[in-house]
Amino acid sequence: MAPTDYHLFRSLTHFLEGKEFQNEVHLKIELQSFFDSKPRDFYRKGIEQLPIRWQYIVDNDGAYYVN
Repeated sequence: MAPTDYHLFRSLTHFLEGKEFQNEVHLKIELQSFFDSKPRDFYRKGIEQLPIRWQYIVDNDGAYYVN
């Protein structure tokens, strides 16, 4: 599990959900808005959660998500 798999991309997916972009410039503006809106804590917390997430995957035989 890469550090971005859960914390960053999950948040980014929610941020972009339902949005449509006219062109690459509009997409870049929205991406910049997303990254600018995140406090430094956001990244630190994501990094701190990695050992817990990795252990979860190990405990579940490599499954990222278990139903």
